Parts: sequence; structure tokens; C-alpha cells
Amino acid sequence: MARLTEQVQTADWKSEKHVPVIEAPDKVKADEIFRVTVSIGKEIAHPNKTEHHIRWISLYYQENGGKYPRQAAHVEFTCHGESIEGPDKGPLFTHHEATAALKISKSGTLYALAYCNIHGLWQSEKPITVV
Repeated sequence: MARLTEQVQTADWKSEKHVPVIEAPDKVKADEIFRVTVSIGKEIAHPNKTEHHIRWISLYYQENGGKYPRQAAHVEFTCHGESIEGPDKGPLFTHHEATAALKISKSGTLYALAYCNIHGLWQSEKPITVV
């Protein structure tokens, strides 16, 4: 049986629409708040339809030398045009982008994990240095 970690996919976000894009400073000051935005489909648009959409994004941080990552944020996108009139006829579509404010005291790596309801789990990462 395959492990869940073997099912997580990665690729270059510039050529694959499912990969989370992490936008954050490369360097931050210790214990000062900074913003991290995670989005899907920055270069190649990802569909946002009832039948094909991003369901959620989770953001994690793991300090260098740390034993495990810590979940910093989790956002669910719960409306994709569903309606009693049929798929994609509803008045609301949540868009697959989220921003979180963080502060860290040690250098480490940000990880983003996203779930597409058709194509599964996708991951990306970004190192961040505390100065």
C-alpha cells in the first residue's frame, strides 16, 4: 500500500497549474510580523468550477533543525458555483488564494499543501531566513 506522502505531487508552478505559489520575503527580522500569500494558478490558471476546483490550502513552517513542521494556517474554499439551478450557476465562487500574517524567531522553510478535488495533493516550499 502506498503511503500518503508518496501521493503528494510537486512541480514547477510556472508550468503546472496545481502547485501552490508561496509569496513571502526571503529574509525577515526575528519576531516581526510579515505576510505570506499562497495561491494556485499564478502562471497557468486553475479552473474554479463546481466539478473542478481547489478545496483547501494549508501553510506550514519548519524551523531549521526542527523535528516537524507546524501548521500556520489552513483555509477552505467552500463555494464553487453550486446552485439548485445546476453546476456553475450559483452566485458565489471562492477563489484559491489566502494570506496569513506570521512572525518567526528562527530561519526555516515554509511549506504549502493544496488539495484539488480531481488531481489530489500538491506541495511547494520556500526557505526563509531570519536576520
